[in-house]
Amino acid sequence: MIKRTHASISKCIIHKVGNKQNNTKNAFSEKEVHFDEASYELMLLFLLRPFGSLIQSYRFNHHADISLNEINTYSSQMFNEDDAFIETSKHIVKHLFEQSNSAQIKTGDVLIVMFEGIEFNEITTNALGIFKIENKVNFFQTYLENNSYDVMVQKGISSKKVDKGCIILNQTDAEGPIVLSADNNNYDAQYWTNHFLNIKYADDANSHTQQYIELCKDFSEDILKISYGNQEQNTFLAKTIDFFKENEIINIERFKDEIFEEDKHKTLFDDYKKNFESEQDIRIRNQFDVAEAVVKKEKKKIKTEIKLDTNIQIKLDIDAPEASSEYLERGYDDEKKMHFYKVYFNAEG
Repeated sequence: MIKRTHASISKCIIHKVGNKQNNTKNAFSEKEVHFDEASYELMLLFLLRPFGSLIQSYRFNHHADISLNEINTYSSQMFNEDDAFIETSKHIVKHLFEQSNSAQIKTGDVLIVMFEGIEFNEITTNALGIFKIENKVNFFQTYLENNSYDVMVQKGISSKKVDKGCIILNQTDAEGPIVLSADNNNYDAQYWTNHFLNIKYADDANSHTQQYIELCKDFSEDILKISYGNQEQNTFLAKTIDFFKENEIINIERFKDEIFEEDKHKTLFDDYKKNFESEQDIRIRNQFDVAEAVVKKEKKKIKTEIKLDTNIQIKLDIDAPEASSEYLERGYDDEKKMHFYKVYFNAEG
């Protein structure tokens, strides 16, 4: 995550990107944006807000040579050649245009921004930001005419969230330049992350923890829920989060030994893991350090609820993984021809 306490915008230009599938064209600015004080403060907050809570970072990727990654090349030019900003920003938009391989890819405004004073992991650096605004909102504009106020509807950019954006820090580690990315209109997962930016998760504890929890969530949804029901799925997820909270280092064999009581479940998990790695084009390590911040964030996303078609919901406590197996029983009533849950308790809260 970044801190924006001392951040500032040194350069900004706005272009429009079209879509080659529906013959809409790009439109380019020739001059940088000159903000007034109010619009500057609002724009700075608007652009940087999505990155204040991001935990994971990316690195540039390319199948042959990382130096052939277009955005890696363009960002390097902008950092090293002060007078290249406007022309290079146009090349970025042209590269984005070339990725519109589907008619559903939206046209929009593209903001190319140079930042100063970005703080990341206790390092202060400058950075390049690329933002795409895809959705405009309606708002009322009042105006004075003939000594009376009237109202009209206009379209504009909402200051609440960026549709798509990335920040490329002028800072590298062993894997290359550090990249942060946000996509709030994820209608095509390949378009922004894989095709335009061509980035991959950094090889660190954040990435390993995220990928493994994603594996467990998908396994619970695709295998456990379908074959064994919601109770088994939710118990597994609660045990998984508990295991991550209790261990600083995750060893996959130890994880399976503690989570699964039967060998057949271990086999199902191993088979699913192989397919998951193949589909996601990743390799999950057999042992890795836990990123506590990722665990906390992913825990909030997990919904341990059993929703029944009789308008009743049973909510399980994710912090009490043993409660489901000890105090909740599932059965079938032959007279009513219906499934049921039996819940044990001492007192109502």
